Amino acid sequence: KGPGIYTSPFYRFFLQYVGCFFAFFSTGFLIASTWTDCWMVNADDSLEVSTKCRGLWWECVTNVFDGIQTCDEYDSIYAEHPVKLVLTRAMMITADILSGFGFLFLVLGLDCVKFLPDEPLIKLRICLVSGVTLLIAGLPGITGSVWYAVDVYVERSSLVFHNVFLGIQYKFGWSCWLGMAGSLGCFLSGALLTCCMYLFRGEEPLHSAYSLRKGYSSAGTVVTNVHLPSSQTATAKMYAVDTRV
Repeated sequence: KGPGIYTSPFYRFFLQYVGCFFAFFSTGFLIASTWTDCWMVNADDSLEVSTKCRGLWWECVTNVFDGIQTCDEYDSIYAEHPVKLVLTRAMMITADILSGFGFLFLVLGLDCVKFLPDEPLIKLRICLVSGVTLLIAGLPGITGSVWYAVDVYVERSSLVFHNVFLGIQYKFGWSCWLGMAGSLGCFLSGALLTCCMYLFRGEEPLHSAYSLRKGYSSAGTVVTNVHLPSSQTATAKMYAVDTRV
């Protein structure tokens, strides 16, 4: 095929930048979700003059009239907490760390970053590793956020079903939605970087092999076109005549 092998750098660049876009915002969403305070919000706004939000680390109350917010931190992480809270914390922190590393790896693998500029195959593998890391990061993120949301929904539905009113009923809030969105973004970014970038895995080796063959061919041509000096040629002829004699 000759030099026509290496014909799709635009698509590779496009996939890298799209994956980087989703990875950046997904990582930001996951971190914001973990450290904000609105995983649960009171569902009976008409009966309350304040909005109550519960996060993974503290609980806040905001007055709907003057906007004044007061927050109370939960007990120490070593204190006894509900299993839902502890496991969601662990899964979201794991997702934050993995997505952060995946995004950093992806930045190093971008063609526009001057890191290993003479090793395109290694940079491509860095992008693949980044994609796998982002896919793994999405698992604890989506598990923790969806499990938390389902638990809140089931708890509220059971209270409504049994006609039990405890004064405040909660629904899952925007922090939980951020966790879901960040996790889905990690899945999308990881899929782009692993499945799609994998299609370009043979592109660089073929291009390198073709260049190498072309170099060898040129070198062989140069060698065959080299002529011996006239003095060496005359000496060789004299030696041949003496041998025949």
